[in-house]
Amino acid sequence: MKLFRINEIDNVAVALETISSGENLKLGDIEIIAKDDIPAGHKIALFAIPSGEKIIKYGNAIGIATCDIEAGNHVHTTNIKTGLGDLLEYKYEPVKIPEHEKIKRSFLGFERANGRYGIRNDIWIIPTVGCVNSIAAAIAKKANAYVTGSVEEVIAFAHPYGCSQMGEDQEHTRQILADLITHPNAGGVLVLGLGCENSNIDVLKGYLKDMDENRVRFLVAQQSDDEIEEGVNLIKELIGYASKEERKEADASNLVVGLKCGGSDGFSGITANPLVGKFSDLLVASGGTTILTEVPEMFGAEEILMNRCANEQLFDQTVCLINDFKQYFKDHNQTIYENPSPGNKAGGISTLEDKSNGCTQKSGSSAVEGVLKYGEKVSGKGLNLLSAPGNDLVASTALAAAGANIVLFTTGRGTPFASPVPTMKISSNSALAGKKGNWIDFNAGVLLEDEEMNALAEKFYDKVLAVASGEKVKSEIAGFHDMAIFKQGVTL
Repeated sequence: MKLFRINEIDNVAVALETISSGENLKLGDIEIIAKDDIPAGHKIALFAIPSGEKIIKYGNAIGIATCDIEAGNHVHTTNIKTGLGDLLEYKYEPVKIPEHEKIKRSFLGFERANGRYGIRNDIWIIPTVGCVNSIAAAIAKKANAYVTGSVEEVIAFAHPYGCSQMGEDQEHTRQILADLITHPNAGGVLVLGLGCENSNIDVLKGYLKDMDENRVRFLVAQQSDDEIEEGVNLIKELIGYASKEERKEADASNLVVGLKCGGSDGFSGITANPLVGKFSDLLVASGGTTILTEVPEMFGAEEILMNRCANEQLFDQTVCLINDFKQYFKDHNQTIYENPSPGNKAGGISTLEDKSNGCTQKSGSSAVEGVLKYGEKVSGKGLNLLSAPGNDLVASTALAAAGANIVLFTTGRGTPFASPVPTMKISSNSALAGKKGNWIDFNAGVLLEDEEMNALAEKFYDKVLAVASGEKVKSEIAGFHDMAIFKQGVTL
């Protein structure tokens, strides 16, 4: 089979392999001749589509034909444009939410004093300001010699902010730092300040409402005679406390999982994203929590999410989530629908609607039970939507700050980056998994070969639970630990 039609009303299909011009193609009762070379992952017209008509994929419009398109033509950026408008008004039209099987599963995690579970027990160093990033790295390098027991690593998270910020921009930095300081994946945290920054330690303490004092230490570099030596000694104290923690069996309902994609290709919405969506439905049905973010990549598919909101209040919050982010673009005189990226286009994604309809597959079909602001921690179970941009590092850090123990990251192009929590890479195609085995943790591309979705979802669930129980993902093995804060305001 060379073509895949996602929905029976689609007027385009996806090429599963490269198709040459002149090839005879058959898809069910449809027979066409390819009139162009069609790269794998790209779209081919199944029927004639007149100029101005909608191009349908996923059962939804993904754009408008800019010229007459014949059956067999390559459908891409040369003959399709976005059909999206500006700020929109929406009507709540709730859909019936399907019931999903409840499967009792468990993992081995670290229970914290507040009842939350972590899936790692490392020691984190969180700088309050970018000025002490190098000191944090030096402390981590020396302190790793003292790691013992269930503690595996001391990790310093660098970032450039914490000073010279104003208003809401600075508030967001403080909130993200506070979220990470109290994250259950950290067995202990050293908060490292300079002393003269806007977001200094005394200020930041006011944001630490859920802090276990046994797990947090503070150090102001300007007040220390030797901040590196003192920092190492404080880390020793934290290791002494955290190293005695042991993994215990916990129900999978205690997991919080972030959902993110990046570098999508034409297969992402067929393989990796639906697989993650299936997992999300299974975890949510069993009482767990998932968080979907990257709001600009909901544009064009937002009504799918809005109509799955559990009530009208959540619908209203989702409308604000979407339109507030569009307004952010407008306030900075930027095009709302600039996506997709060059890598997306090379992989077969033609418009933002094309990308968004594929991206939202990660949410499965469960009801939306919560809508979170940037920097807000998740408090309820079920599927949540989180305000954050599409940028991979910023969005994944936002998911971690919201409380995600792990981020499931689907990709059709590949990426080596990490986030503050284990970031599991799921490839949309087998070629990527074969070429970048040092990046990819799970291959969803086998869905285009001989694997069945439900069977692969079971294997995938097992893999996620194994990672939650201590198995390292590829970026952890490589020693990668990244974080990025959403910069939105003026720098002084």
